[in-house]
Amino acid sequence: MAFAMKDLFARPRELPAREAYALWAESYPARPHNPVMAAEQSIVAPLLCSAGAQAALDLGTGSGRNLPFLRAGARLAVGLDFSMAMLDRRDDGWPRVCGDARCLPFSDARFELISSSLMAGDVNHLDEWLREIARVLKPAGQLVYSDFHPTWAAERWRRTFRGADGALHAIGYFPHSIADHLAALAAAGLVVRAIREPRARIAPLRRFGLSAGRRSDAPVVVVFHAVKPRRRR
Repeated sequence: MAFAMKDLFARPRELPAREAYALWAESYPARPHNPVMAAEQSIVAPLLCSAGAQAALDLGTGSGRNLPFLRAGARLAVGLDFSMAMLDRRDDGWPRVCGDARCLPFSDARFELISSSLMAGDVNHLDEWLREIARVLKPAGQLVYSDFHPTWAAERWRRTFRGADGALHAIGYFPHSIADHLAALAAAGLVVRAIREPRARIAPLRRFGLSAGRRSDAPVVVVFHAVKPRRRR
């Protein structure tokens, strides 16, 4: 997400996620490039590095910024994304798959760790997405994923970027409440270990085109850490 003060007053054309990422891929960096992503990574990266998984999967991998953290302990780290344009920007030699995160092309109980950063907003129905994650996750396996905080919907924040032609675009997304996430996680048989809600100062956020009303700071992301219970004997 790239924002500018003038974007507050612009009326960007809203694009579906697949079309937006095809336009954005050329300039999308493999690092946190705004305060929202930095806040998210500050929570997610330590969890991924300490997981000690042998086989890991990153959903909505995009430019692959989570993969270095997965590789800290994994012999296998796979990145999946529905945008071939984003995947084509990666040249790291690790497996990459173009596919739908709601219908994963992997066998049951294949991975010990699954991550997903800020992709949940691209999914309308969390329950089908999390059930599919639970299917490919091994018993005792861990899930670490993030979503845009409900603050985004309350404050009417937008995800915007500029294409190669300089035009301002917005990416549509599906807002989810924390209760929505908890219900879908429970329905998938996943047990929540922790929920984190990192905040970012409004002053730098305003520089990136976000307005948060009277709040001096605000939770910008929600991070879920969940596990798949072991089978009972």
